[in-house]
Amino acid sequence: MSRKIKLIWDFKGPNSLKIAEHHCIHLKEYVQLEKLHVYEIETTFVSEMYTIAYMIIDEKNIDTSRKALKPHRGQVAS
Repeated sequence: MSRKIKLIWDFKGPNSLKIAEHHCIHLKEYVQLEKLHVYEIETTFVSEMYTIAYMIIDEKNIDTSRKALKPHRGQVAS
């Protein structure tokens, strides 16, 4: 059984929510183009000045996705 990995992008500033939401649109386009299986593409609003965009994928897809998408960080998804 493959582990799930959460790729994370951090957006800061007063427009962080709108930027993170727009980034998710591009993540969804990438997933369709590459025909990847994803568990979730979503945003997490942390504060007025900080929002996270993330995508949860299988560990087997991590190398190509990381090179193409350049996430700020990643972690094992729970």
